[in-house]
Amino acid sequence: MGDCLMEGDNCWIEGEMKMEVRETCNEWLNKITNVYGLVFAKPLCPNCGVDFPSIEAVVLHLNSQSTCWPHEARPQHLPVPPAFRGSQSSTSDTTGHCHPRSGYVFGVGKNLFDRLQEDQYNYRREINTYYPFHDEGEWELARFLVDNLNQTQIDKFLKLKWFNTHSKPSFASKDQLLDWVDALPCFAEWKVSHLEFTGYKTIHPIQLIWRDGLEVVKQLFGDPVFANHITFQPHRVNVRNQREYGDYMSADLAWKIQDHLPLGTTQIPIILGSDKTPVTRTTGGLEMHPIFITIGNLDSEVRSKATLRAWRCIAYMPIAKFRVHPDYQTILQARLWHKCVDLVCANLKLAAKTGCFMSDPSRFIRYVFTPLVAHVCDLPEASMIAAISQTIDVWDLDKFQKAAKAVHLSGVHMPYWHDWKFACPSVFLAGEILHTCLKFFADHPLNWIKEVVGKPELNARFITQHKRVGTRHFTKGITHINQMTGREHRDIQRTIVASIAGAAPPRFIRAIRALVEFIYLAQNPFHSAETLLSMTQALADFHATKDAVIEAQARRGKKGAKEDFFIPKLELLQSFRGTVERLGTLMQFSADMTERLLITHCKDLFGRTNRRVNDFVEQAVRILNCQESMELFNLYALLRSCGTSLVNVISIEEEVVTTVNPALSWISRILPDKTRSVHGPRAVCNHFLKGILSEDALTAFHLTLTPDFKSLSLADIHTIYSLIDFDKALSQYIRRCSLSTDEHTRWDYSHGRFSTWKKFRLQLHSAFQARLIMPSRVIQAYPPGDGFPLGNCDNVLVDITGDNGQITNRVAQVRLIFQPNLPRTSDLVLPSYLSCPLLYIQYYHFVASPNDRPELAMWTVERSYVEDQHGKRRCGGVAPLTSVTHAIELIPEYGEKVDEKISSAICLESYDHFFLNTFADKESYHIFSTEFA
Repeated sequence: MGDCLMEGDNCWIEGEMKMEVRETCNEWLNKITNVYGLVFAKPLCPNCGVDFPSIEAVVLHLNSQSTCWPHEARPQHLPVPPAFRGSQSSTSDTTGHCHPRSGYVFGVGKNLFDRLQEDQYNYRREINTYYPFHDEGEWELARFLVDNLNQTQIDKFLKLKWFNTHSKPSFASKDQLLDWVDALPCFAEWKVSHLEFTGYKTIHPIQLIWRDGLEVVKQLFGDPVFANHITFQPHRVNVRNQREYGDYMSADLAWKIQDHLPLGTTQIPIILGSDKTPVTRTTGGLEMHPIFITIGNLDSEVRSKATLRAWRCIAYMPIAKFRVHPDYQTILQARLWHKCVDLVCANLKLAAKTGCFMSDPSRFIRYVFTPLVAHVCDLPEASMIAAISQTIDVWDLDKFQKAAKAVHLSGVHMPYWHDWKFACPSVFLAGEILHTCLKFFADHPLNWIKEVVGKPELNARFITQHKRVGTRHFTKGITHINQMTGREHRDIQRTIVASIAGAAPPRFIRAIRALVEFIYLAQNPFHSAETLLSMTQALADFHATKDAVIEAQARRGKKGAKEDFFIPKLELLQSFRGTVERLGTLMQFSADMTERLLITHCKDLFGRTNRRVNDFVEQAVRILNCQESMELFNLYALLRSCGTSLVNVISIEEEVVTTVNPALSWISRILPDKTRSVHGPRAVCNHFLKGILSEDALTAFHLTLTPDFKSLSLADIHTIYSLIDFDKALSQYIRRCSLSTDEHTRWDYSHGRFSTWKKFRLQLHSAFQARLIMPSRVIQAYPPGDGFPLGNCDNVLVDITGDNGQITNRVAQVRLIFQPNLPRTSDLVLPSYLSCPLLYIQYYHFVASPNDRPELAMWTVERSYVEDQHGKRRCGGVAPLTSVTHAIELIPEYGEKVDEKISSAICLESYDHFFLNTFADKESYHIFSTEFA
């Protein structure tokens, strides 16, 4: 576009994107802010307010030599897409470009916080920022009461005799407090609409509680909290000459839709989520069916956390009971649901067709369109959303329903999406991880495993597994669990493949392993042609070996063994590759988020109401309004009271990420002493700042300042840790290091003292995103005790330097964490190889590669032993703490049956052969299937 002042620079240079912008005149602002920046009429020039026939004409006008843009405009930075942030953006392997006709800026307006200043009480807040509350302290008290107590409890609190001798808050009752909270600035007000179904009566009146979807989208799009976590332009990313798919804006559909939009427009991809849930379990209990909304411009890592306010509730669908024959109940309820969604999303559909002006977090006005790109729901609801037919009279329910059922349709003749531009159910009803993968695995493959292995044996294998800190251990087995969460599904998948080895036929294990591998690959936060091929191949492997499931008679129904795989969710897995290419990674559409929102927006609210079913929804809406208003006002008041800008400046620095909490990140940059005022996920402790670093600085270690044992002798170590060859291993380590470094010491280890620890922490960067720091992993090295007669020690992967100077990967068990001590009166100086924390480890050696056991595709290791005058003993050695590269999980090779005498406390000490579990977590799977391989 040459010198165009309206468009973004379409290439990334050193990880940043720049855009020229111009400020607007007040006249244009007055025209658009009557409806908070929304314009459905002819496009107006942002500065002179002149009508133009099209948005292209506005662009030509503003780019002409006689442009009406003011001269004081300055370049502004725009947020960088996720694939180009941090260290990844500076690598020559990563290149990309954005759509040349997208993301233009048409002026400067008002973001969400600016609009708060238009509140009717703003003149009072010029004097008292926290009005109607007396000061910040009273505001914090009010917020605490509303967030944590119900109305009865608030009244009891305010009537405490304590207030007779202490100053009372300005609000004297719970009614006054709630009225004050209701008076806080709030947008997208809730409405109540009473609906009637012509010709059909309901047991109770139909009441829809909702708010305008477009107003909620304007809140999300203009929220300055998200300024550094939002993307405005479709883009294509290439890593090592392979196309990479991440969030929606990096996928094919975003680019294709942009090709059909007017020049300079910005997409706001709409993502809906819905599900029905019981709030009470009693007979005739309360059910709720909320609908949630978010926008695809926001980073998926922000959208994946319920506490970050990236999802908003826009409606509570009525669950009506019609006075009709039960056969017609479902079809009428489905039609009512679609009609309600159509009402809630009416303005969104209009904006998708004609566009509208909207301010982004940095106050820049954009011409936006709102296509529907995803609706997150379970399979029954997806079937209800997609089903249509126009073959016969739609209100002849008997004939219409029979015709619909004949072609597997629900009988909805006017689905809410039928006039939503660019919407297609085959696209926006994308397969999602929670139901299509995790729930499918629990309902089918896990049941096949129970049939083949047997429930008692399967339970025994899970019960005897070694306990690791931070990992779920099933102390009672897994077959007794009827209602599982997504977390439990994932925890079972972690070890299921290695656990059933020896108890199931190899081809059966291979089929299960292929499905688990597919599910792990489907959860990648980024995809390339290579990972998509691996995912497709894993599914093909399952289909090639699924006959083993039939041969084992593992797939069973009410009438016995089944010989088919007519499983709808299994068929949906075939669409995953196409979904990734069209919409981006699948994890951004997982129903984990909507399941969590059902708890916060439905189930948790019931305990904070008067528990009367007839007006529960109205009470819930008021509570949600209060929560949303207080969250917004709290951050706004904090910024205003400190005199800081209401615009979140775009951060272009390359920095590591310890948490995904946009509000916390913003406040920590500008008001670091006020971070306690921000709620939400807290930062992961970054041990890379003050911990012990490996030589390549890619791994950080943490030990407590105070050792668990401050001063032990060799004899003490022999006794407490039962390590009879510790002194020999230490001697060999000292001799080897002194020869390789030419650093010699007069320190006599045989009379030395040692500090020892029972655990340390290991921290890594994400294998998928180098800028993201993962939570640290605890590595245990407990001596024998009452609970663990043979000790409680974890396994790690270490880099060992051989006599030839070559570094090899070894699997080892950490038995002791120690550091030599010198008396304060000593004049000795320890060499560098003794002045750092050290480990005594016992080695394993590899006995089989993944190719040797294709059904498992895992490494097999065996404990290493040596023979000496004392007989056969484990092979041990000393290595620096910094030689550890990864925490790993070993699963014993149980054989056909688990020994009943073995428990989880002695599991690792009772077996000699183990499988190196590549499915321990998604990070481990990625490492062992790429780097380690």
